[in-house]
Amino acid sequence: MSEFERCVEDRRLIHVQASDKMIEKESNGAKYDLKRAEESLRNGDCKWASVQAYYSMFHAAKALVLRRGYREKSHYCLLIALRDLYVNAGELGEEFADNFEMAMDIRHEADYALSYDEESAKIAVRNAERFLHKAQEMLARNGGKK
Repeated sequence: MSEFERCVEDRRLIHVQASDKMIEKESNGAKYDLKRAEESLRNGDCKWASVQAYYSMFHAAKALVLRRGYREKSHYCLLIALRDLYVNAGELGEEFADNFEMAMDIRHEADYALSYDEESAKIAVRNAERFLHKAQEMLARNGGKK
């Protein structure tokens, strides 16, 4: 059984009929969090910049996965769904999923271990910018559907 199938079986990924409004809400959340991450970075708050950059990517990934008819109940399964539904399908480069996973790790360290630095925050924000741009491009193209 694949990790994707396991996530579905464990109900950490659930089939949904996502409306355009739900997808737009996640996309807007991604934009908001990215703006806040950039602001936090400018203000020297590397911890919050790292956390907000991750959540920008989280909401962008959630919008993409919703477009394919799944809602996540687990951050890990959101990553698995992104890889299965987009990377494995050849629609999204592996580096985008890898960068999402790296941001997940950076956020975890910043939140739980209180371990963060300016370089990691800059990387997270830069990757979040690229990820959001790519996700918006994909969502705009034919509604993001297969």
